Amino acid sequence: MKKACKGNLPALLFLFALLMLWQLGAMKIDASYILPTPMQILRKLWELRVILFTVHLPATMEVTLIGLAISLVLGLGLAVLMDVSPFWQKALYPVVVASQTIPTTTIAPLFVLWFGYGIWSKVLVTILITFFPITITVYDGLRSAKVEMAELLLTYGATKRDIYWKVKVPCALPYFFSAVKMAVPMSIIGAAIGEWLGAQSGLGYFSRRMMTQLDGAGVFSPIVLLSVTAMVTVGIVSLLEKRLVRWRGES
Repeated sequence: MKKACKGNLPALLFLFALLMLWQLGAMKIDASYILPTPMQILRKLWELRVILFTVHLPATMEVTLIGLAISLVLGLGLAVLMDVSPFWQKALYPVVVASQTIPTTTIAPLFVLWFGYGIWSKVLVTILITFFPITITVYDGLRSAKVEMAELLLTYGATKRDIYWKVKVPCALPYFFSAVKMAVPMSIIGAAIGEWLGAQSGLGYFSRRMMTQLDGAGVFSPIVLLSVTAMVTVGIVSLLEKRLVRWRGES
């Protein structure tokens, strides 16, 4: 415990310095509807805790988890398909890259127009943002497997399936967790963007509603809650990675 606290001390000190600068800058501007102080945001977060934690946070997390789950299945499937087939690698890789050139703020209103204000318009925005890092990172992980190790197993009579599960999958697993740690914050951002552009609940929707009321602290409160949720989720994924990928960093 003491070691963990000492390891996180630089980050905590840097965060504290940023918050102090923010507090002083906001006090100097003295316009909370433009830039509220961290203390004002925390007070507002406490005042709105019931509606945020019981209504809007669950709505955002539902979109995030569904979108992330579909992105994981889609991304892993595309990565494996591109790895096992040169034809599909040449066919799919440019399309996967091109999908990230579509501006999210442009396509999200179309999703709302096609699918309405229900959950699926926000889920599609989340998928569009998150499946790319999963696909590309896991594909690179599968390709990182050493050819010599595969050839050695072949000399021992291993099948292609054996090589895939004993060489490629272990090599790709650290890349997979890195992809998930990237995808988690992006999925939360995607859900919030979808809610901001068209929804009836969720933290993105609530932040936009507070903006129409010129409530700066109310705008920032859902954003802070989103950031904390993303950090906690990434921390949980990191703990799982430490338990499951004990060989990371070994040659």
